[in-house]
Amino acid sequence: MKFVHIFGPQAVGKMTVGQELAKITDLKLFHNHMTIDLVGHFFDYSTKEAKRLVNLFRQEIFEEVSKSDLYGMIFTYVWMFDKESDWEYVKNLTQLFESRGATVYYVELEADLDERLERNKTPNRLEHKPKKRDLEWSENDLLETLEKHRLNSLDGEIPFENYIKIDNTNMSAEDVARSIKNRFDF
Repeated sequence: MKFVHIFGPQAVGKMTVGQELAKITDLKLFHNHMTIDLVGHFFDYSTKEAKRLVNLFRQEIFEEVSKSDLYGMIFTYVWMFDKESDWEYVKNLTQLFESRGATVYYVELEADLDERLERNKTPNRLEHKPKKRDLEWSENDLLETLEKHRLNSLDGEIPFENYIKIDNTNMSAEDVARSIKNRFDF
């Protein structure tokens, strides 16, 4: 089993790269908005009820996938490096999959802010992430999160063996996916 954790700031291209990687491997994509948008039909994501349900659904999916005979899974996530709780989340997720014999891979994406603001409006993003269709809210959320949190790692900060950081500002999602596939020999 392979668990590929793609992380980076909002609108950096995590889901789109994950879609392309899933196309050229046997990995299944689980992008973070799959649970956020499901729960969003009932509760705003800022509420404690929504966060509890999103975490519960994700954890149950991770449990089942980690015990399955799937080739592997791609999961996307906005990792706030200044929050200890995010470090703990990643550590716990890693331990779950590794305890069941999986190899965990870490793919960090970074891109210039102007490029991310453009990607925030792409048809693919809006199709797969209904909450982002309110472009004014989405852009404000992107900018506010960037002001409050550090969304990319510092050099040498990621301690994991199977790790790659890619500046995909001027790269297509297909090229990034091929780079990941080749780097980790999927």
